[in-house]
Amino acid sequence: MPSLNFKGKALVQNFHLLVPYHELKLVRSKSLTPKPSLHDNLVVHGDNLKALKSLLPYYAGKVKCIYIDPPYNTGNEKWVYNDNVSSPMIQEWLGKVVDREDLTRHDKWLCMMMPRLKLLREFLTDDGVIFVSIDDNEVHWLRGLMDEIFGEGNFVANIVWHKVDSPKNTAMHLSEDHEYLALYARNKERWRPNLLPRTQMMIERYKNPDNDARGPWLLSDLAARNFYAAGRYSITTPKGRVIAGPPAGSYWRVSKERFEKLLRDNRISWGESGDNRPGIKRFLTEVREGVVPQTLWSWKEVGSTRNSKQELSEILQAQVNEDLFITPKPSKLILRVLQIATDKESIVLDCFSGSGTTGHAVLEANKRDGGSRRFVMIENENFADTLTAERLRCVIKGVPNARNDALQKGLAGSFSFAEVGHPMQLETLLKAEKLPPYEDLASYVFYTATGEDFDAKRINRKTGFVGESAQYDVYLLYEPDLDYLKSTALTLDIARSLPKGSGKKRLVFAPTKYLDSVHLEENRVEFCQLPFEIYKAVKRNP
Repeated sequence: MPSLNFKGKALVQNFHLLVPYHELKLVRSKSLTPKPSLHDNLVVHGDNLKALKSLLPYYAGKVKCIYIDPPYNTGNEKWVYNDNVSSPMIQEWLGKVVDREDLTRHDKWLCMMMPRLKLLREFLTDDGVIFVSIDDNEVHWLRGLMDEIFGEGNFVANIVWHKVDSPKNTAMHLSEDHEYLALYARNKERWRPNLLPRTQMMIERYKNPDNDARGPWLLSDLAARNFYAAGRYSITTPKGRVIAGPPAGSYWRVSKERFEKLLRDNRISWGESGDNRPGIKRFLTEVREGVVPQTLWSWKEVGSTRNSKQELSEILQAQVNEDLFITPKPSKLILRVLQIATDKESIVLDCFSGSGTTGHAVLEANKRDGGSRRFVMIENENFADTLTAERLRCVIKGVPNARNDALQKGLAGSFSFAEVGHPMQLETLLKAEKLPPYEDLASYVFYTATGEDFDAKRINRKTGFVGESAQYDVYLLYEPDLDYLKSTALTLDIARSLPKGSGKKRLVFAPTKYLDSVHLEENRVEFCQLPFEIYKAVKRNP
């Protein structure tokens, strides 16, 4: 397969592995729940690459649907490249605005997207999918990048969103009326889209002119273009006219024997005259309950850019001439994504959250079908609280109706707000400065050592137990509020007091140990010094 090359690729293709885990600090005052949790609906404020890396222990392999709306790199957004890659070339890019005059803007965009897409892939379930909103500025580069990361065989479709409800008469050349949603699966063989409900207009197409007892039906063409060896034969109408065969270049879609059976069962229609070319009656009661999603999405069904701005303005009760988020997406658009790609208990991730449309759509979807979907949204800008989270507060509680100022009923729900905190690095721990909370460090060491899902509910602070992997019972001896170098060392008494557990080897993380290798072996203990010595244990027990 051809590969995509761009300036800086060699420097960033493994950068996501070097990004340190960071604390995720829950902020109760900004949350809409009395007990903030990383397992609740979640709004995270901070660099999305750092946030994604820090969320991996909690959500790797658990997200059914990802939707992202990254910068389109039109040259007008004036976004800034901020990934601190240790290369003189990329260091030169740091903190500088990327605009239309920047001759490396496409390279910078690809360098920004590559590590994020690589991390996002790790969040998906085996039957999960990712939708990426994009326009013509970067769609061709995005496709090449996603082919490389997700696999060309996992490309599903480029969905076209007809986003405007009227042409732009000020356009210099053509009115640009569409954008795309690039759709890729983690494993295309495992993923199947949900069917969409039939619209009233679709249902009304079914009629019953002959008062068939089986109810309304829709006429389906008997001829098809696909080759069918048994699809060439003559047909005689009820009035005796002989139809020599199907139209040129086509075939009857059923065999002669099958046609005769359909005819006897009154499933063939000859039109009002009784002498037309036959068609097959498809009864509404017998067709599938839904319809297969199509790749063209009209603004009439999923909203337009005008709708999205009006929607955001009404939710936030914006005043005349007040500036709002420039490029929000309509909640109907994301609802269509959720209809196709989620079930009632799915986790939905968005790491370019902007105005919070994804969270709004998840709450709306839950209200419609009684689901318990959860969202995880990440926003880097300072409006994460005042816009992204504020929109959620409004739609959960209800917003005043613009016509009579009465409070509209909210969608219900809750969310927790978190900030990306300090990196969890060895030097910080040894200096006993800025120590991470117990659960954060537990998730970090467990996931990094085992590569398996971390479940905070299994933590037992009394014994130090934080989880069981395929190879180990994992323990963490760590007290961030105490002099942990003295109070949480692995001693012989502690080793002997560890619960029997599953009988597997015990992987114990602690600041230090006061027992020799003989006693470690006797007590089935593999010691790992906090936090980066974990790879030693894994390498000895592959």
